[in-house]
Amino acid sequence: MIWPRALVFLCPRKKKQNPVFREGLEVVEKVWLKNYPAGVPAEINADAYTSLVQVLEESFKNYASRKAFISMDKGLTYADLDKNSAALGAYLQSIGLKKGDRVAIMMPNVLQYPVAIAGILRAGLTVVNVNPLYTPRELEHQLNDSGASAIIILENFAATLEKVRAKVPALKHIVLANMGDMLGFKGTIVNFVVRKVKKLVPAYNLPGAVQFNAAISTGKGKTLSKPQLGPQDVAFLQYTGGTTGVSKGAILTHRNVIANILQNDEWLQPVLQKEPKVEQLMIVTALPLYHIFALTACFFLGTRAGACCLLIANPRDLPALIKDLQKYKVTTFPAVNTLYNALLNHPDFDKIDWSMLKVANGGGMAVQKAVADKWLAKTKAPILEGYGLSETAPVLTCNPGTNTTYNGSIGLPVPSTIISIRDDAGKELAIGEVGEICAKGPQVMAGYWQRPEETAKVMTADGFFRTGDIGKIDENGFVYIVDRKKDMVNVSGFNVYPNEVEGVMAMHPGVLECAVIGVPDASSGEAVKLFVVKKDPNVTEKDLMKFAAENLTGYKKPKYIEFRSDLPKTNVGKILRRELRDMDQRTSDKAA
Repeated sequence: MIWPRALVFLCPRKKKQNPVFREGLEVVEKVWLKNYPAGVPAEINADAYTSLVQVLEESFKNYASRKAFISMDKGLTYADLDKNSAALGAYLQSIGLKKGDRVAIMMPNVLQYPVAIAGILRAGLTVVNVNPLYTPRELEHQLNDSGASAIIILENFAATLEKVRAKVPALKHIVLANMGDMLGFKGTIVNFVVRKVKKLVPAYNLPGAVQFNAAISTGKGKTLSKPQLGPQDVAFLQYTGGTTGVSKGAILTHRNVIANILQNDEWLQPVLQKEPKVEQLMIVTALPLYHIFALTACFFLGTRAGACCLLIANPRDLPALIKDLQKYKVTTFPAVNTLYNALLNHPDFDKIDWSMLKVANGGGMAVQKAVADKWLAKTKAPILEGYGLSETAPVLTCNPGTNTTYNGSIGLPVPSTIISIRDDAGKELAIGEVGEICAKGPQVMAGYWQRPEETAKVMTADGFFRTGDIGKIDENGFVYIVDRKKDMVNVSGFNVYPNEVEGVMAMHPGVLECAVIGVPDASSGEAVKLFVVKKDPNVTEKDLMKFAAENLTGYKKPKYIEFRSDLPKTNVGKILRRELRDMDQRTSDKAA
């Protein structure tokens, strides 16, 4: 069976294009419906499940004997995931956590991650995904902002937590995982190599921390209490940057995520039903599970389908990734443009058997035509470029699976999604006109955690979410991005907000003022460039690079630094980043 629609009752697709009625605005047709692939409905039933726990437990029952996840050649079946997540959930309840309490996860793609997600949700708690490469400053903010009561963290990053533990009073419980926890006997060897040979575990001291396996063992002796969960209960606080530079938690309800699972399921059916038939999908999970793209497109979409996710802890280790791709015949490959490009240019790429690959989903950053064309030629499977945000769980649009030719668009709105192009005053624009991309649908977040003012800034009076991206819709309903989100830098699919980087770098005593822009980069799509006016004439690029490394996650660090005597500003003193971009582009053009 291919990507089953277990117990989903869908609203019938209407034969006529549905007009969208919005008070005070003209009637605009859903022009995209005419280009939907055959069999894809206009609407999904976002209330088909009451909670994500129902989705998970349905799959635990239906696919008990199947492998759900593979990491370092060790498989975890759906029955294993059921048993271990129930034990973890019972343990979390036993230490006093109540429905709605937040639990952070700070790990790469290892087997403990899916167990943690399922265990937290089954206990009625809220997941707070944390980038394991965060600096102490970033971790402190996210833990305090979310009010996390507990954290499940891989010991490789425990030293970071130690530095901020005293500054996060709400954090009462620490569950400490080791890389080899769920790998059986092989885990002992893995732990030795990680700790002693590769020295990937800096010294740390976290008194009171409980080992992951010990928490599981304790939980197995207890009963998981099943709190009553509803569609509007909070499943995830998915942190995202913002134009203010303050990282905010997007509130994703159970219904938000369920909706996007069903939307993606319906959208992919036409391509997944094509030959060759497979009994079980094998999804490459190289995207980190703390990223909303992987969370939905790999973990939840895969789990509901009874698929197996091939967990890749470090996708930058291309030789190791290619060995896994040679070993397992993958069927689905969600990724970012930079990873596709890196693989295509690796000498061993042609040694991979792509005969079972049905589709690659490109997101997080723009897919380049050269990469899409080469990928299709090499693998015979298209890269379907889509678009979404953490605030939308994430997918809003995607190219149809029937498309094989690169068209430069981010696709059509997925079922039950309305895309509206608005001007600065909020007026809806006509087909072909350029404005801000705004979206409405059951996948749109409930708001930002404890930030009603920020929520109000991104929501229109008629309930549309302002993405901040500038685009247009053509006469066939395809959506195009024509300009970047204001000032945002996209590094390998990760959003970098200049205000945050500027705020950190301005704390250096040698910096008078600074500004950040994104510049083209062959390896990451864009890179961060920092312009600095010195306060201390002796400060060097090396000094600032060191400071950045201590305070910013790797992808946020400036790759280039340029010292200037002044920065361009408006008449009220606001730094003109666009002018810096234009000047930098002119300099690059002259150099070329």
